[in-house]
Formats: sequence, structure tokens, C-alpha cells
Amino acid sequence: MASIKELSANIVKLDRFDGGDFLRWQKRVHFLLVALHLVYVLDTPKPMESDDETVEQIRKRQKWETDDHTCRGHILNAMKDSLFDLYHDVPSAKELWEKLEARYHKEDATSKKFLISKFINFKMVDERSVMEQFREVERIRNNFSQHNLVMDETIVVSSIIDKLPPSWKEFKRTLKHKKEDISLDELANHLRVEEDCRMQENEKEQNAQEISKVHVMEAAKFKKPFLNRPNKPGGFKKPAGSGKSNNQNQNQRKRESHLLVLKGKMATSSPNVIIGRGSKEKTMLPLASR
Repeated sequence: MASIKELSANIVKLDRFDGGDFLRWQKRVHFLLVALHLVYVLDTPKPMESDDETVEQIRKRQKWETDDHTCRGHILNAMKDSLFDLYHDVPSAKELWEKLEARYHKEDATSKKFLISKFINFKMVDERSVMEQFREVERIRNNFSQHNLVMDETIVVSSIIDKLPPSWKEFKRTLKHKKEDISLDELANHLRVEEDCRMQENEKEQNAQEISKVHVMEAAKFKKPFLNRPNKPGGFKKPAGSGKSNNQNQNQRKRESHLLVLKGKMATSSPNVIIGRGSKEKTMLPLASR
């Protein structure tokens, strides 16, 4: 069990009261005072001093005075300097506690409408983690209990689904079309699983892009220089469709072969007469055999 010294040191860890969110601060301080066995002075009147006090009565009165002084000190030390200066002259812990309640509890009550508005108007964005934003909505909702506000869990779940970011549109539609109602804990599990899956898919896409970039760089590194040599390995090749088709090439080769055969026959059958002069000599006519 923690010692009184350790519990007293925890007062420093509390957010010092600055006039806002009084109910939360009050509950934390009350918890500490209970742990320190000092909370009784807040609702127990001071024992009256008399001339015929017994030793036991004197001891109880002195203990109460000591505990009241310690309790008052803890409350004041949990306040900001500006509020400490306002309330440090209050003589007892009970009176200090009541003054704070009268002053700030009413103000906290008027903040109900702002709390409800904050919950209703909260919208999730794609730039932040959905689970992080879900926990933020839960913190706002948890403040409802401090103001005795109650909202049905089904309404809370439906409201949070509506707050999902734009990129979750399809997932939002899937949740809304579920026939059975889901609890807040089940919704949290669905959101966690969906977000994990999306993160894994994004990582796979990024890895695939990185691998593709590496392959492109390696291909560019080992690429052969461009050579305009159509008949050499690795040289320039004509693009598809720039020459004749395969059938046309075959037909052309057949024609050329046929012409060679004809020329050979003509050369062996009879001498030829050349018509024309010089560079204009083109046509050869066979002499008729007699």
C-alpha cells in the first residue's frame, strides 16, 4: 500500500485547477483526500472546545484541526497561482470546498450545451488516425456523466459512424446496413481492424512502387547504346508496319526467283541485241533463230 508521503506527492501530478472543468478536478482531489484519510473534515464539524474536555476529546479536536489544515493545504496546492491567491485566506477546508462548489459548479453546469455541441459537431478527417479520433470522441462523451447527461449507446454508435472520414464512405455504408445493433466496444474493434488492413495495403502499394522504380533504374543502367545498323544484332529495327507484310515479301521473292529463271533460259536460247546507247541502254531483244 502506498505511503502517505507517496500519495501526497501525487498532488503535483494533477492538473492544477484554473477555473475550468471543475467537476473532473474536484473528483481527482476528492479521491486523493480519501486516500489520505482527510476527506472526513469536509463534512464533519469541528469538535467544540470546552472547559471540561476529557483527554480523549482534546486529542480528537487537535487531530481534526491538524487534518483540516492539511486538507486545506492540499486543495490550495492543486490550484493555479491566480486562484490560490484568491482563496488562501479561507480558514477551513470545508468552507473552501463549499466556496469552490458554489462558484464553479454552476459555471460547469452551463457548459452542458457546449459539451453536447462539441460531440455533435465533431468530424473525423483523413489526415489523422481514425482510432485516435475515436478515442477523442469517447473522451468528450465520458464528460456527459459529470453533468448527469445520458445518451443511449445505440445513438452514440450511430453518431460515431456518421463522423467517419470521407475515404471510409464504403465502410460506413457497410456498418449502417448491418441488421443487428453493435456495441461501442464492437465498433472500436471494427474500426481497429479496418484501419490495420488499410495500413497494410498502403505499405504493399508503396513497396510495389519502390520495386518498380528499382527495376526501371536497373534496366536503364544496363541498356545498350542505340546503333542504327538494321542488319546487325542489337542494331536499329524498323518499327512494325513500316515495311511490307510477310506475304508481300514472300510474293516478291517468288517473282524475283521466277525472273532469274526466265533470264537464264533466255540467255541460253539465243544471243541478244542491245537497243539504245551508252547509259540509256535498257532493253534486250532476243534474235529469232533461223
